Amino acid sequence: MKRVLLPVLALALLLAGCATPETRLRTGLQNAGLSKAMSACMAERMVDRLSLLQLRRLASLGSLKDKHVSDLTLDQFFRKVRALKDPEILTVSTSSAAVCALR
Repeated sequence: MKRVLLPVLALALLLAGCATPETRLRTGLQNAGLSKAMSACMAERMVDRLSLLQLRRLASLGSLKDKHVSDLTLDQFFRKVRALKDPEILTVSTSSAAVCALR
């Protein structure tokens, strides 16, 4: 019984961890001032294109949450993304924003 239960629990934990980066990124983007719909769309696209470390760095933009949502422009958001000094994050963020804005 224990031999069967342990792999099942391990698999459940692995599957539960798959959704976590997207959820964290979506929350971080919302906290950074992007709309709920834009954050969800961008996070869905970006989670497949960036590494876990890059996603964590992007999610840390939630530190902008003290700003009022209406005060943060897309230009200001991308200025913060550029400050991360990761060209791949900037490229993926920009392309995701463009695609999601057109939806």
